[in-house]
Amino acid sequence: MSQTAEPSSQASDQPGSSWADSAEQRVLDEALRLAPKAGWNAGLVSRALAAAGLSEAEGQLLLPEGARDLAALLSRRHDAAALARLRTFDVAALKIRQRIREGVVARLDAAQEHADVLRSLAAFLAFPTNLALAVRLTWESADVLWRWAGDTATDENHYSKRAILSGILVSTLAVDMASGRASALSHLDARIDNVMAFEKWKAGLKPMDVAGEVVSALARMRYGK
Repeated sequence: MSQTAEPSSQASDQPGSSWADSAEQRVLDEALRLAPKAGWNAGLVSRALAAAGLSEAEGQLLLPEGARDLAALLSRRHDAAALARLRTFDVAALKIRQRIREGVVARLDAAQEHADVLRSLAAFLAFPTNLALAVRLTWESADVLWRWAGDTATDENHYSKRAILSGILVSTLAVDMASGRASALSHLDARIDNVMAFEKWKAGLKPMDVAGEVVSALARMRYGK
């Protein structure tokens, strides 16, 4: 199952999971256990497969792009965890600013469950060959949050909103990792203040903004400053 397949929110022991979904999640569990010492790299995949009791041939079927596929699985696991938390809110009772804030905080909390691997994962995603994946996964996370928030736009606003939230999300995660939650929340509130007027969002948006935000955030996550 490649990283371009639909995200799986099933846990590895969830009844009804297909063999592939279950096996992917099992390998991811082992990778998360091993990554703090092994780092996020091609060798991690082989070690995680062995620990999960799977062969290299099975690994090629499940994870044809190796560590890139594992990164996608982890991001989508975090998206699912954030969404599970957000479903406890009465979204209709929240103003749009509150929806954005709660969505980003839920995603931060999900990522922090694996804080011990985020720095090595950021270093992996910062490789030029992996930057497109990093941008796409950030975009996917923004899409999950906007859909929860009730966005139904199908015109250019659909893309503008996700581009803007991608920048907010990845930069806030970088601050959270480097400086802690209090600083991250201050950063988040300031970013939301700056973009609450949607026409202002669109006026200031440039084609490379999302990629630039991701590159800057990955550098900060990797080096912690």
